[in-house]
Amino acid sequence: MKFFVISDNRDTQMGMRLAGMEGVVVHTPEEVSEALDKAVADPEIGVVLMTQKLIDICAGKVYDIKLNYRRPLIVEVPDRHGYGNVGDSIERYVSEAIGIKF
Repeated sequence: MKFFVISDNRDTQMGMRLAGMEGVVVHTPEEVSEALDKAVADPEIGVVLMTQKLIDICAGKVYDIKLNYRRPLIVEVPDRHGYGNVGDSIERYVSEAIGIKF
């Protein structure tokens, strides 16, 4: 199982690369979608780390993968411009997935 990083800035991507994780730097929704398609198609990739900004850009596609695919696991990571609390992300995900508001 490999990790794959999809980031919107080189600092995050470089830090993850130093930890042994390959990845890409993307900026547009089309690039994010293409990177996600690549990760889903590769049977060796088990975990995709994505920055908060990119998840927001392609939220629909990310949540579709989270809900309908067994692999890869998509994990939101804060970047240097991160805005917040991981708990808020989990709450938003659960709310959108099953319709329960906290």
